[in-house]
Amino acid sequence: MRTLVIGDIHGYLGTLEALLEAVAPTASDCLITLGDYVDRGPDSRGVLERLIALQAQCKLIPLLGNHDEMMLCAINGDPLHSRAWLMFGGLATLASYGLALEELQQIPAAHREFLDSCLPWYETDTHLFVHALVDPHKPMAEQDPHILRWEKLHQPLQHVSGKTLVCGHTRQDEGWPLCWPGVVCLDTGVYEGPGWLSCWMVESGEVVQANRHGEIRRGLLAEPPETVLLSRQRRNPKASASADADAS
Repeated sequence: MRTLVIGDIHGYLGTLEALLEAVAPTASDCLITLGDYVDRGPDSRGVLERLIALQAQCKLIPLLGNHDEMMLCAINGDPLHSRAWLMFGGLATLASYGLALEELQQIPAAHREFLDSCLPWYETDTHLFVHALVDPHKPMAEQDPHILRWEKLHQPLQHVSGKTLVCGHTRQDEGWPLCWPGVVCLDTGVYEGPGWLSCWMVESGEVVQANRHGEIRRGLLAEPPETVLLSRQRRNPKASASADADAS
């Protein structure tokens, strides 16, 4: 069994499909998605449909992100969250459904039920999985939901449990997951900046990424950036050449 963890997707269905094809989850795998399935990208509706379908393909453990929370609040008629949602990418989500804000109740019930079923956090014997951050001094049952979904990661931390925290939410502008003592961050900016969506294979330490063009690159999480770049160049010359062109 593999434990696969995917960072913030933000409505990029094509990128998600390319990544899933590359990692090929099976019925014996546990796939943890860290939230922010909707907003900003072109096909939030398609992303939710794909995740719902994935539940029949593998053990899917979806976490709730702050964008997913805003969408749920808007559906439930919260005017404050509705305005914030539109400001932070909700218009793109509405467009993917072909709806106006006042038509939110037409969003398929299965999509609302999926978001309602998303967990605030998930825990294994060795790792803690959340969307955003944790209070390192509190056990998971006592965590503030605002911290779990909204707080940014600014420095290494060690949770009181001694387990490694795996999160998204804090965009890594270099396009590669952050690996600090006690923390791994998998938001690699699919919607802005480098444009990569990341999947970390916990047991092997391998990272597989897809970009908005459907290109794939691979490396090990703990490798220094220079080694990672060489690894990508050997495994995917096209993606490496594109990166070189962008750097110039």
